[in-house]
Amino acid sequence: MDKRYKHLNGEERGVIFAEHRRGASLGAIGALLKCRASTIGRELRRGRPEGEPAQPYCAQRCGDRYRAGRKRCGRRLKLAPGGWLHDFVWGKLTHKRWSPEQIVCKLRAMHPDDPARLVSHETICAAICAQPKGGLKAEMITAFQQHKPARGQRRTTLAGGSIAPESLRIIHRPEEIEGRLVPGHWEGDLIKGAFNRSAVGTVVERKTRLLILSKMRGCTADAASEGFTRQMKRLPAVLRRRVTYDCGREMACHPELARRLKIDIWFCDPHAHRQRGSNENTNGQLAQGLPQGHRPWAPSARPNSTTSPA
Repeated sequence: MDKRYKHLNGEERGVIFAEHRRGASLGAIGALLKCRASTIGRELRRGRPEGEPAQPYCAQRCGDRYRAGRKRCGRRLKLAPGGWLHDFVWGKLTHKRWSPEQIVCKLRAMHPDDPARLVSHETICAAICAQPKGGLKAEMITAFQQHKPARGQRRTTLAGGSIAPESLRIIHRPEEIEGRLVPGHWEGDLIKGAFNRSAVGTVVERKTRLLILSKMRGCTADAASEGFTRQMKRLPAVLRRRVTYDCGREMACHPELARRLKIDIWFCDPHAHRQRGSNENTNGQLAQGLPQGHRPWAPSARPNSTTSPA
């Protein structure tokens, strides 16, 4: 006997009708159809009118009930087109260029006690990927702040400007950093202003997602070393374990920075921003308030810094 569950079709319901009318037992009908006797019993009860168990089994009535039940089963889409939630999410993605995480946080702040108006960022990403090919899907994908290059296309530009020595490449970094099990491991980079005349340093803790911003006097290596040292020295020594930076020339003074902070420094591979995913995503959200070509930090201003959770 086949123990795998299966749905009965119209022909099998016809066999049940004929054999039951002939007086066959449930076990005999189940052996004929290679299914359990309990399945035949449920089928006979489903095929009788409600409240009238004495009425004979009707295969057509049972088939209609089965098809109606199949239409009601399954999980309803939260982002179904035409609903309030769908219009809100799509509007923030296309017009505001918000990330899925930002939309989720906004919904939680607006409707903390209404689960029907809440959605996860995974659901938003899945809804975008489920769109058919065309202008709408392309418009949704452009709303993502971080874009992946097309598969199969290799970068043709040179990876010049790397100051990372072979011994400090990320491939040699301890494996315990990948697990995000303990705090103290950071990712850092610079957000540069117009014409590289100003910059803000950002470092993000991998486990707690704590964000530290450091205003700098410029984009030079000396300015980066001074800015990161000034801000990260405020942290307890136990939270200064290791930091992973981009391999740009602004980190040329990394030996001095490592000596001042007593911290291990590692460098990503050229053009491999995904190796600092937490920092890159944070920089993308911060850059929303800094339009291209805008110069919000004057190099002559007194440097200051802020600390906040990412």
